[in-house]
Amino acid sequence: MTENCAPVVVFDGVCLLCSRWVAFLLAHDRDGCLRFAAMQGRTGRALLLQHGLDPDDPTSFLLVTDGRGYRNSDAILRLVAGFGGAWRLLALVRAVPAPLRDAGYRLIARNRYRWFGRAAQCLVPDAASAQRFLD
Repeated sequence: MTENCAPVVVFDGVCLLCSRWVAFLLAHDRDGCLRFAAMQGRTGRALLLQHGLDPDDPTSFLLVTDGRGYRNSDAILRLVAGFGGAWRLLALVRAVPAPLRDAGYRLIARNRYRWFGRAAQCLVPDAASAQRFLD
């Protein structure tokens, strides 16, 4: 991630796995660079459409940084490697062909509500991180 950027993570605001992922990102993004948009919100929906994803079939994960969109396993690997240190070792997973990585991602995405649960409403951030959420 570049120093002066404001990458946006578009996530499923009612998915409990996705909410845990956002909490993980908040805890590890020491510079506070990341911004978050629930795909159920106006900004998240617009970003999904802008990057060729259907906001009404939200099985994709999207990271938008420097005007470019990264999806699924590429987005996850880019985020985690951006934390630096030992996290950069996960970038080695990029050696696995993207179709195989994304097949694993899609398996989890299709079953996330059944395996991890679903909230009745979108994630509500705490006061300390609220300014990092769009919409």
